[in-house]
Amino acid sequence: MKNISLYIDLVFCIIVLPLMALIFPVERWFHNFQWYVIAVGTWLLFLYVLNRIVTVPLIFKKTRERVIGVMIFLISISITYWFATIQLYVPKEGTNPFDYGIVRILPSIQPYQQAVWSLFVIVETFSFAVGLLTQANMQKAKRRAVEAERDKAEIELYKAQIKPHFMFNTLNSLYGLFLTQDEKALVALEEYISMLRYIHVSSHRDFAPISDEVDYIRQYIGLQSLRLNEMTTVHTDIEVENYRLQVPPMLLVTFVENCFKHGVSPIEESKIIIRLIEKDGLLTFSTENRIFPVKRIGEHMGIENCKKRLNLLYSERHSLNIENDGDYFYVKLSIKL
Repeated sequence: MKNISLYIDLVFCIIVLPLMALIFPVERWFHNFQWYVIAVGTWLLFLYVLNRIVTVPLIFKKTRERVIGVMIFLISISITYWFATIQLYVPKEGTNPFDYGIVRILPSIQPYQQAVWSLFVIVETFSFAVGLLTQANMQKAKRRAVEAERDKAEIELYKAQIKPHFMFNTLNSLYGLFLTQDEKALVALEEYISMLRYIHVSSHRDFAPISDEVDYIRQYIGLQSLRLNEMTTVHTDIEVENYRLQVPPMLLVTFVENCFKHGVSPIEESKIIIRLIEKDGLLTFSTENRIFPVKRIGEHMGIENCKKRLNLLYSERHSLNIENDGDYFYVKLSIKL
């Protein structure tokens, strides 16, 4: 679509606009007022490019950018008005209003002034039409890309929940709790079922309340903790001011899952730290864990999917720093919700 738009722009600027201008006696005006014709023509071409590159894209952004786009449009009208009010000559009294074959709709407006406004309307209409069509297609393409990445990430995360080692470890822990008649057994089973339900429900949504995501993370940590011995400690710090804020479902848990994949050892001491802080709409999420060499097929796929989703959803409103010093793995993510 980008190349097609470029071809349309070239056709308009090189062919369509000059042909529209030839409807008027441009040749006579150029002979008598060369500087004026060149100035107006340059302004109209600049205005077309300005609308396509700046004005129309601003309309599709936030309120502040939209205001700037409207201001640019009003300024362009003012500049065009200035061109149209330049007095090139004073018509003689009794001049035929149909001189030079041009219909004078408003007798008080000179033919060259009518030409300026007519070409201005043509440029504005065409540039906005092409620009709006281009932006609409870009928005659709961006949404399709977001949905594709979301589906891909959801599938991978769902596989992580049902793959054999996860199922075996979790069910084995649940079995042990039930066998010893531990009071946490039913609660753990309910959390496990709730997690599977959340995965199923959130697969149909682009965003979910941060409260649901926090509950899911806590349940995931709780279930994973069932299989840990005294060598591993898990520290969580979750503080959220506005639980109604929306976040992409199952995005943060990818980094939590990574902690338990690579930061747990049955014979060496390790500590997992997970922090999630939301204040004034700024979400700060961080994890820290030791690294124990474990090779798994597609182990980096989840994090790569998260990076793509973040770039698509929060292109300039997030920062993600991942550090690996060989002993510890650090993740710090900030999102302006």
